[in-house]
Amino acid sequence: MDSYALLLGSTLSAGTVLAIAALGLLINEKAGIVNLGAEGMMLCAAIAGFATVVTTHNPWLGLLAGMAAGALLAAFFGVLVIWLNTNQYATGLALSLFGVGFSAFAGINFVQAKLPESASYAIPVLADIPLLGPALFRHHPMVYVAVLLTVGLIWFLYRTRAGLVLRSVGESPESAHALGYPVRRIRLLAVIAGGALCGLSGAYLSTVYTPLWVEGMVAGRGWIALALTTFATWRPMRVLLGAYLFGGVSMLGFHLQSSGVDVPSQFLSMLQYIAPIVVLALISRNPAFIRVNMPASIGKPFYPGS
Repeated sequence: MDSYALLLGSTLSAGTVLAIAALGLLINEKAGIVNLGAEGMMLCAAIAGFATVVTTHNPWLGLLAGMAAGALLAAFFGVLVIWLNTNQYATGLALSLFGVGFSAFAGINFVQAKLPESASYAIPVLADIPLLGPALFRHHPMVYVAVLLTVGLIWFLYRTRAGLVLRSVGESPESAHALGYPVRRIRLLAVIAGGALCGLSGAYLSTVYTPLWVEGMVAGRGWIALALTTFATWRPMRVLLGAYLFGGVSMLGFHLQSSGVDVPSQFLSMLQYIAPIVVLALISRNPAFIRVNMPASIGKPFYPGS
């Protein structure tokens, strides 16, 4: 039973990395912007957060530094694609490649660095409940923050005027512009908010989930988070559940190895990448379902004067 509790607990931790990044990308896409640079932003945020914690010994400052790094890169991306109308896909790929290279360069001196010992965040009394305690109540606060972010984003998108405006910008920016809304400014704010969440995910990865710095440590999670938004058909709660699903698939390999199952380690390593491909292939069999839920103007440039 303890092994299953550990599997569930590790699933939540692994899914949190994907969930926070995917929620950020969801905000971008709801505003009509596709940012393929999540991998690069997460890597830059990971080294920014790790370096900050090594320097200040404060893990919360590390998370803030990661958010700042992600927001800064996203703002640069936003100016290019929103004001200069560069191609969103090419610019996002360039940002991703830049992040991979820059993080490797900036992190050279931190490869052997160690973080201060992490505090225990177990919830009193609840953490001692058999099975449920280790599985649900001994996590870092960011695991619970991911759930709160999901609930907050649902409320914001579907229960507030600002959320309605954001969705209208993603559906028909021309109509929103005709009504007097500053479409470019709204899109830029959405891109920066999404970048900050990607940065938070990257910093959580390097300072909490795997407290070390290794070149390329994001290991494709940015791309999985990007696929997750489509898999979830742009619904926040589905994003969270999908993140836990993919996190569980990645942790299942370690669970099988510890249980003595004779499965090649290479196969177990690729499980977390196969799962998104299989799921996307399955839902792509019904393109009408995707089109109904997809923001109508996603990936399309906006020209105010046209």
